[in-house]
Amino acid sequence: MYENPAPAEIRALLQKVRTIAVVGLSPQPARPSYFVSKSMQCFGYRIVPVRPAVSEVLGEKAYATLAEIPERIDLVDVFRAAEHVDAIVDECLRLKIPAIWIQEGIRNEAAAQKARDAGMTVVMDRCIYKDYVELMA
Repeated sequence: MYENPAPAEIRALLQKVRTIAVVGLSPQPARPSYFVSKSMQCFGYRIVPVRPAVSEVLGEKAYATLAEIPERIDLVDVFRAAEHVDAIVDECLRLKIPAIWIQEGIRNEAAAQKARDAGMTVVMDRCIYKDYVELMA
């Protein structure tokens, strides 16, 4: 069974990360992905939306895929259903993205293990905002 990194490791990850690509970032303020991303932006992180069919979210240009992002991504934050996580992990591995955060309520053990086995830092079924508030504030 998959286990998340220890709190100290999660804190170290949050201290190291600067740019977060958010897959499934909704432009709707009532959606959890919007609230979490806006909060992380307020904490000083650069948020890069990954969502087809929108041009921008939170004042940042949106991209249809991770591969289209022209800059280095430190972490991918996933707000997509569990059945989409395998493909997202595969894209992260192709792009050599060092870390993935699979949001609270989303579990895909096989994808998480594949990412970890390939050397990625993986946090699954946890909220990055809640962990930031608990570990960094």
